[in-house]
Amino acid sequence: MTTLPDRPNTALMVIDVQNGVMAGAHQRDAVVANIATLVEKARAESVPVVWVQHSDEELVPDTEVWAYVPELPRQESEPLVHKKFGDSFEDTELESVLAGAGVGRLVVTGAQTDACIRSTIHGAFARGYDVTLVGDAHTTEDLSQWGAPAPDLVISHTNLYWKHQTAPGRTAGVTETKDIAFDSLNS
Repeated sequence: MTTLPDRPNTALMVIDVQNGVMAGAHQRDAVVANIATLVEKARAESVPVVWVQHSDEELVPDTEVWAYVPELPRQESEPLVHKKFGDSFEDTELESVLAGAGVGRLVVTGAQTDACIRSTIHGAFARGYDVTLVGDAHTTEDLSQWGAPAPDLVISHTNLYWKHQTAPGRTAGVTETKDIAFDSLNS
């Protein structure tokens, strides 16, 4: 029910699953495995996979920490969006990539839950997209020494409130990797 006209398609977004971002991530291997499962499923069903890659003073382009984790190789035909802000739409070509593919629904995975994931799901929803967050395919690092809750609580809280997000003409939800059915999202 996206509010974007003529956008019946769904895309899988993989946000910032880079070596430096994932180095201290909560349940890193399980999350990467779930994302790999979703990428494989999307490719098998001809669902676009859109990769997003962050750059900043710690994630310098063309360095090892900036590179995507080796378990998730991007195919050359799959779009790669470079960003410098939390919201993957902000000052990037993401909107034109999605519009070109007729995408009005996003299935979101990646890192970090309390930064780029939250910014992007809210940014997408505000722009009229339907947004499904894959509850077991996003993660964050432990920032509790700076007053944040433990990573498992950050992830749980994000899943809880996104499950109940509402707005006119748009849908939000949380689904586990095993329950993602791209074909039902497109109908």
